[in-house]
Amino acid sequence: MDNGPRRLVVSEYLSLDGVMEDPMWTMPYWSDELAAYKRDELFAADALVLGRVTFEAFAEAWASRTSEDGYAERINALPKHVATTTLGPGEVDRRGWNGRHLGDDPKAAVRSLKGGAGGDLLVFGSATLVRSLVRAGLVDEYRLLVYPVVLGQGKRLFESERASLDLVEARSFDTGVTALTYRPSGAGRQNSPL
Repeated sequence: MDNGPRRLVVSEYLSLDGVMEDPMWTMPYWSDELAAYKRDELFAADALVLGRVTFEAFAEAWASRTSEDGYAERINALPKHVATTTLGPGEVDRRGWNGRHLGDDPKAAVRSLKGGAGGDLLVFGSATLVRSLVRAGLVDEYRLLVYPVVLGQGKRLFESERASLDLVEARSFDTGVTALTYRPSGAGRQNSPL
């Protein structure tokens, strides 16, 4: 675990044409090597930052699961900071799964979380939240698993957001999936005030 300020890391599954919605299309490309990559990513994190829809879907999928490699136990134990305008703070708490409401200003809450010491703050899915965090200049790293499939339609990670990024790592898996790690470049980093 790092003792410096936390990083906000966006981790997404993307089709070659940028679709991130309902990623069941990723399953034919899953492998032990890819599972190890995702496990390492999760174990480097101290908390998850999720939108409401992703939080609810993940809670349903993971809350009662166990796993041999400890992934399920880890994702279940991590605190989940939830951005939602639909659920109030009490409602997020009552849903369990270590949910914590980010409050009325999720960007300010994330900025505060980043100011603390600890491991990564990891964002899965949560397209609307990610777009907001990109516009606020709060994303420190993008980990994009790009799958060798074109879906033609669906929700895309980026719609009208612009960002200049530096490629810091590229890794290919034997199933044709490519892991691309980007960080905002100095020239393109947006630092808009909240």
